[in-house]
Amino acid sequence: MNKLSLIATSAMGLEAIVGKEVKDLGYDCQVENGKVTFEGDELAICRSNLWLRTADRIKIKVGEFQAKTFDELFEKTKALNWDDYLPINAEFPVIGKSVKSTLASVPDCQAIVKKAVVEKLKSHYKTEGWLSENGPFYRIEVALLKDVATITIDASGAGLHKRGFRMDQGGAPIKETLAAALVLLTRWNPDRPFVDPFCGSGTIPLEAAMIGQNIAPGFNREFSSEAWDWIGKDKWDLARQEVEDKAKYDQPLDIQASDIDHRMVNIAKENAEEAGLSEFIQFKQMQVRDFTTTKDFGVIVGNPPYGERLGEKREVEQLYKEMGQAFASLDTWSVYMLTSHEGFEELYGKPATKKRKLFNGFIKTDFYQYWSNVRPPRN
Repeated sequence: MNKLSLIATSAMGLEAIVGKEVKDLGYDCQVENGKVTFEGDELAICRSNLWLRTADRIKIKVGEFQAKTFDELFEKTKALNWDDYLPINAEFPVIGKSVKSTLASVPDCQAIVKKAVVEKLKSHYKTEGWLSENGPFYRIEVALLKDVATITIDASGAGLHKRGFRMDQGGAPIKETLAAALVLLTRWNPDRPFVDPFCGSGTIPLEAAMIGQNIAPGFNREFSSEAWDWIGKDKWDLARQEVEDKAKYDQPLDIQASDIDHRMVNIAKENAEEAGLSEFIQFKQMQVRDFTTTKDFGVIVGNPPYGERLGEKREVEQLYKEMGQAFASLDTWSVYMLTSHEGFEELYGKPATKKRKLFNGFIKTDFYQYWSNVRPPRN
């Protein structure tokens, strides 16, 4: 197979960032709601899984067609070229969803797709009886939207936000894919200071460190498609060698991460050690109001408390005021804060240069961006 239809799924609001990442890998793409579609070969599956920092999953689109009846869904699914992907012993659970479609029963749709794939494989491999399903894992999804069925195979396994090092998340962590997006939106480059004053378990500074050294986010984990014979070990070896060749392990970084909670600072330190990045991040227990620096042209990125819980709002609003006062004199610095609090700008003390709507999980937030008017000198 030379040309495959691939989908990089995305959280709401991050599609354009995922699209830029796909283009940076060298693939033309279409940005749509919740996904980025592109064409590529087997190597593209390996590379996109390893390199995409802000995508949720990589999927292969096996087929797309209109289906208003169960017979239609069965016959059109069975007609797809499943034998190109699934060996006779493939383990292939089917998941599904249905939005604004005649076929509204998801369990029935899943069962019909499963039966159609079984019949196609039995016909192709000329076998009778049950399929063993004790081989490589292929998770199939049937997604119905306005009577159009899209049938995909998940090529990632665990979601791409799982970077492969075991992390203690502490309290309410930010997802790694969103954290990476926040860093990328700042256009920070590794020769400038980077600060996260609300580091929690360290997700944002860890993502910044990997971006700064051009370390692929999937360098230390496995993917379900690594077990697929039709991709082959040689393609994965080639993709992983590219990851190693492009990493800039000797790139110096100036990253500072702090938090008011000493327990979270300790967790963040442990996570940085687990990721092999502890020497590039300075951790400190500190309140944001005590932040000072003599450095210039830095970037501050934070995911502060939102005050969503009862009784926390007044405390959080005071925090935002203190933050604005602490950062007021940083003329050469740019500040980026993610929060759901609609009064953030007033509390911070000035309107943002730009706001961007993003979702932190299911919480609707704004990414408040305060750009410095002072440009750094050219090297």
